[in-house]
Amino acid sequence: MKKNKIQDQFLEELTKVPIVQVACEKTGLSRNSVYRWRKEDKTFEKKMDEALTSGVAFVNDMSESQLLTLIKEKNYSAISFWLRHRNDNYKDRIEITTKEDNEALSPSQAKVVRHALKLASITKQKSIRKINK
Repeated sequence: MKKNKIQDQFLEELTKVPIVQVACEKTGLSRNSVYRWRKEDKTFEKKMDEALTSGVAFVNDMSESQLLTLIKEKNYSAISFWLRHRNDNYKDRIEITTKEDNEALSPSQAKVVRHALKLASITKQKSIRKINK
């Protein structure tokens, strides 16, 4: 019975702060014990997953609330963050359009592609060298 009570306390802490180490510290448990229980007890594993999911949702709600407060205070960084992540007109994006034919790039086209990839920082120099060939 004591084990179930400690597990319940741990799961409750996990719903408040979805970080296993923090929940362990608050309940006096070791991470090894928690992960052993998780491995041996499928019911506990399911409850732990649910607690983590609930905890993440709680922190997300708190974070959005704080972000909205900052937006109301006209905090530019908060406004920019919100727009870049919630409005398609402000998202950082790369658009690639292609034809289905397998024509080789002309030297000027290859140069444009290399430059675009460098600016986008989505590839390494080795990949850019392959385009040159």
